Amino acid sequence: MSGALPPGSTIGILGGGQLGRMIAVAAAQLGYRTHVLAPDEESIAAQTASSFTRADYHSHIVLDELASHADVITYEFENVALAPVAHLASKVPVRPGARSLEIAQDRANEKAFVAELGGRTAPWALVTTRDELHAAIARIGAPSILKTLRLGYDGKGQVRLHDASEAEAAWAAIGERPAILEGFVTFSHEFSIITVRGLDGTLASYPPPWNEHKDGILARSTLPAPAEIARHWTEAAALSGRVAEALGHIGVLTCEFFATEDGPVFNEMAPRVHNSGHWTIEGAETSQFENHVRAICGLPLGSTALAGTHVEMENLIGDEANRWPELLAEPGTHLHLYGKGQARPGRKMGHVTRVKRG
Repeated sequence: MSGALPPGSTIGILGGGQLGRMIAVAAAQLGYRTHVLAPDEESIAAQTASSFTRADYHSHIVLDELASHADVITYEFENVALAPVAHLASKVPVRPGARSLEIAQDRANEKAFVAELGGRTAPWALVTTRDELHAAIARIGAPSILKTLRLGYDGKGQVRLHDASEAEAAWAAIGERPAILEGFVTFSHEFSIITVRGLDGTLASYPPPWNEHKDGILARSTLPAPAEIARHWTEAAALSGRVAEALGHIGVLTCEFFATEDGPVFNEMAPRVHNSGHWTIEGAETSQFENHVRAICGLPLGSTALAGTHVEMENLIGDEANRWPELLAEPGTHLHLYGKGQARPGRKMGHVTRVKRG
């Protein structure tokens, strides 16, 4: 384990949401301290971290202070600006590195990068003007979907076009910002490949969950996945591994796919732990969060095998978290509430995992 950080070392985490919260829990279980940096007044990761700084990511004074305490730094979301990450990387290892952010933050870069590695994508076109949008619709057709180039997740920053007459309204709806127009893909299921790459280059991936969405937000992940997904597992996992290696990625990388008759079609990536991997906390031999910590600290990766015969993760969105009394009474169920305050429509308040072991 040359280069491994020993327990007692400090992991800096950029971002104060539920992913940072669960990274901090996994780190503590392995004996690591964590220091969360986030600008949010309500930083739920601060509830589980060893220490917390509420500040903007762009203050060099704050970044230097974090770097002085941390032995390695990671991030829980991909929309942190590149400049602060580059500044931190000049002082302390940042894992995953800035290259992973650079690609994942831009949908056009992401699609082109994956295509160069042999991945299938939906037909798409870069759109920076109204005229380019009309030209893209003429080439790709409708129905199609207009997605902002940056800052889109959980269905945000996306507008569906049912026909060309909706182009002007769609362009206005995304604020006339740079975007891609993406053609619709005929698919049977959506799934994800959660890959982890260690400091020594070792690759491991989890079995693919069947991911079901509602209103653009993940509602449920189920394993084992049906045959329509399972037949694509090897090819999708191989592509995800190539992406991780090409990026020099250290830690967890999530690639989302459509299952089609022609093979797995790449949708998007997240250079981090992912909602569709929450099932791994109880449903896998090593959780995605623990394996992320292992990877960024230079430890051997843990087993990614299923820990049961059937695993299901259900997101608790908005007031669905009020079901906690009945969920606690349900055998074989593991409840995770994120410690957030007000429940709002579309807000992820927690999740529940059900594991059958026989």
